[in-house]
Amino acid sequence: QVQLVESGGGLVQAGGSLRLSCAASGRTFSRYAMGWFHQAPGKEREFVAAISWGGGSTKYADSVKGRFTVSRDNAKNTVYLQMNSLKPEDTAVYYCNAGNYYSGSYSSGNIWGQGTQVTVSS
Repeated sequence: QVQLVESGGGLVQAGGSLRLSCAASGRTFSRYAMGWFHQAPGKEREFVAAISWGGGSTKYADSVKGRFTVSRDNAKNTVYLQMNSLKPEDTAVYYCNAGNYYSGSYSSGNIWGQGTQVTVSS
């Protein structure tokens, strides 16, 4: 069973950057596609980005295309989310997820990290 721990959140001004990391334990990390989601107060959890198990395919929510980049290092059992040109509306708790990526679509699984808070001030 894979366990996930996010880090890298914090407070940043609009236009700034952050890089989130999601470290996975367990030998089966490379078998999973990985996704990033966020949840703002009072709102449902939403998809942000995903990457296939080998890293060759990625998918992004329209709201972050061109600003966020998802990547992974299977040797380090870690997936990253580079967030540039941050906006106040990006403020949320960010979660990583282990799931499946097939035919250009990401399907979330039941394995979630505890989340990391990102706050973007205007």
